[in-house]
Amino acid sequence: SVILWGGEPGIGKSTLILQICDSFTKMGKTVLYCSGEESDIQIKMRAERLSVNTEGCFVFAESNLETILAEVDKLHPDMVIIDSIQTTYLPNSSSAMGSPTQIRDCTAILVKMAKESGIIVMIIGHVTKEGNIAGPRILEHMVDVVFYLEGDRNYQFRVLRTVKNRFGSTSESGLFVMGRKGLKGIDDPSKYLLKGIQKAPVSGSTVAACMEGLRPILIEVQALTVHSVLAVPRRIASGYDFNRLVILLAVLEKKGEIPFDVYLNVAGGYKLKETAADLSVALALFSVKYDIPLKKFCMALGEIGLTGEILPVSKLSLRLKEAVKMNFTEFVLPARNQEEAENYFKDNHREELLSHVVFINHLEEAIHFFKSQV
Repeated sequence: SVILWGGEPGIGKSTLILQICDSFTKMGKTVLYCSGEESDIQIKMRAERLSVNTEGCFVFAESNLETILAEVDKLHPDMVIIDSIQTTYLPNSSSAMGSPTQIRDCTAILVKMAKESGIIVMIIGHVTKEGNIAGPRILEHMVDVVFYLEGDRNYQFRVLRTVKNRFGSTSESGLFVMGRKGLKGIDDPSKYLLKGIQKAPVSGSTVAACMEGLRPILIEVQALTVHSVLAVPRRIASGYDFNRLVILLAVLEKKGEIPFDVYLNVAGGYKLKETAADLSVALALFSVKYDIPLKKFCMALGEIGLTGEILPVSKLSLRLKEAVKMNFTEFVLPARNQEEAENYFKDNHREELLSHVVFINHLEEAIHFFKSQV
């Protein structure tokens, strides 16, 4: 297999790969770690920091692919690491190192070697400012698996997403926290991401249940609105898709709401990509505008259409199960999910929670819900 790893600089790709090498060699396998970016001394320093000390991991500071292939023929490793494909080159090629031609040709040779010899090849790739792996797009078509390690370098939380997988599903995700000893898996990500939530309810804060692959995660959405001093209000989002925020604010302004500067943040460094959190974002904006906090253990879900209607969300039962596990007792849900929600609470003998569920058909109902409490 040929596995491609992508991620921003400093996000932890090399750290995770080195930890994989440690686990792999403890199974009695051998690894050849080829680095064109760091010296063998630098890799050794990282290995000591991560407490990685196995005789089966060989470090080779080399960028010339022909020299690397000769070392592979000599060592016969079970796995080869290329760190990174942008620094690997073919000396007979007229193209510069890191050019699309060099990247494509080097990857083609590595794929051929992997298929003929049965060696696992892991390729680390740089990413562009848009978040895509640098080089020709055909690179992702040539490999078997594509991983992206995502997160904010200012936070410890990391998500490993599968974009392509010829050997299985792409619905699984890895959730990690970066520590002094490297990346460590998180057993309860909701508890980790909500650990900094205020003990007392505050305006501008809501909680949504998002799906990370097949795993539901509770995340906190924080919003702030202030009167704009500019002709065009400012919109700033951290951890949330900016274009999605613009669409939501356009729907809200059509209803005569939120003509202010808007600042939105997803706590804990999590990058929220699901439209199921639309209603949670809208309620956070209403909450801060009317200065009315939602109850502490209240979760909101729902996709907002351009007409203001609240669309249903998928996998509601899994989301509710995670929320109930985290002691949430108040729910604001799409009316189109009412039957599924009622069935979940009845099947799990939690009928008493049904009296704490508010089902919403349209965004105007959410607005009236807040105005009635002023």
